[in-house]
Amino acid sequence: MPRPIQDISSLNVVDLLLDAVCMVRADSEIVFASAAFERIFGYRPSEAIGKRMFDLVHPDDRDATREQALRVNEGNLQLQFENRYLRKDGKVVHIRWTARWLPEHQVRLAVAHDITERKRTESIHAAVLAISEAAHAAQTLSALLLRIHEIIEGLLRASYFAVALQDAATGALEYPYAAGDLDGTADPSRDALCAEVVGSARAVLRKGACGNACPAAHSESADDPAQGDRIACWLGVPLVTSRGAMGALVLHSPPGTAGYDERDLQMVQLLSTQVAAAVERTQMLGRLEHLARYDQLTHLPNRQLFMDRLTVALHRAREARHLISLLFIDLDRFKLVNDTHGHGMGDLLLQRVAQRLLECVRGSDTVARLGGDEFVVLLESGQARDHATLVAHKILAAFVQPFNLECTSVAVKPSIGVAFFPDHGADEHQLLGRADGAMYLSKRDGGNRVQVAVVPSSAGPG
Repeated sequence: MPRPIQDISSLNVVDLLLDAVCMVRADSEIVFASAAFERIFGYRPSEAIGKRMFDLVHPDDRDATREQALRVNEGNLQLQFENRYLRKDGKVVHIRWTARWLPEHQVRLAVAHDITERKRTESIHAAVLAISEAAHAAQTLSALLLRIHEIIEGLLRASYFAVALQDAATGALEYPYAAGDLDGTADPSRDALCAEVVGSARAVLRKGACGNACPAAHSESADDPAQGDRIACWLGVPLVTSRGAMGALVLHSPPGTAGYDERDLQMVQLLSTQVAAAVERTQMLGRLEHLARYDQLTHLPNRQLFMDRLTVALHRAREARHLISLLFIDLDRFKLVNDTHGHGMGDLLLQRVAQRLLECVRGSDTVARLGGDEFVVLLESGQARDHATLVAHKILAAFVQPFNLECTSVAVKPSIGVAFFPDHGADEHQLLGRADGAMYLSKRDGGNRVQVAVVPSSAGPG
């Protein structure tokens, strides 16, 4: 005859639950843990007994957890409190608790429901949205990649994080962003991993018990039981666009943790599509910005960018009462070069001229191409007018040597006009116009010379 149902031990029922049931004293010492405790927290019930539950709580959640525990100890029923714990293997688990105080036993009876998967899904959705927002907000690729690192770090800790991008022309891998405690300049494990990921356009999870550096020769298999729970990992995911793999996201697991697993790999893969789109968009905007503000032949600032810089320089000069110098440069008989050697040779000459001009000025000065064979140099030279004339004569000297253009020697000389703020103009257009006028005076007098603009009279047109 069957025994009465009442005789069935409640512990037999508890151990069948997917949720973990535990009892802890007021000081959070665990006195009972059901079988599910191991599945959720990683500790066998026999290991858990005697530990303090607070010691397992994620450090960022301990204050809130302590407050909730005090409320339960005071007799309040807890139904929906959520916090995070660190499993035995170092991974984070999210828990929703139901708990009450049992005064007759002086323990808290609590049921832990694992909501890690729900939190994971919510976090991935939030990360995708955050990456999309970053793509629209970031002004530069560096700013975008920093924000992407912050977003992914919120989901997956890494001792090292890098983004590798492949140069479309040379195929070389470059690292526009790298952060962490590895040698980011020449780490063979990182470089080999990135080359493999980009070349195959496939994600790679490489594991090994190797501390902070995990050689590429290590197995890509699952956890090696012989290595215990602490296995360092490289994780690499390709950044794939419609044109193929443009680069890779690379992470290295923190030392002393369980490393990464296939679920972590899948999560980063989900985000990588959004990251690739964000990087591609930012690069495209950067190229468009460059096209709009730089001369495509010489790669010098164009007229628009030069005028913007001149406006800013004038604002600084008015506030500090400093001098600004403009050198307007036109090449003598440049048309003859085009007519004699062809426009291709003329373009090459303009590129070489731009390089020589850059060699004559400081890194803080601006050399721009306004169009044709017209160049301009902006010098923020304090109060020293002599500095501008010295630079102008340095340019004349630089043009003494002919230009070697594909085994053809071409001699070209400059005509240079110089204007100062505030002597020759109060705004951008006046100053540029006076420098231009001085250059024409130089050209009229035979070229290959420097002409300083005439100070306008107070009765003049201004």
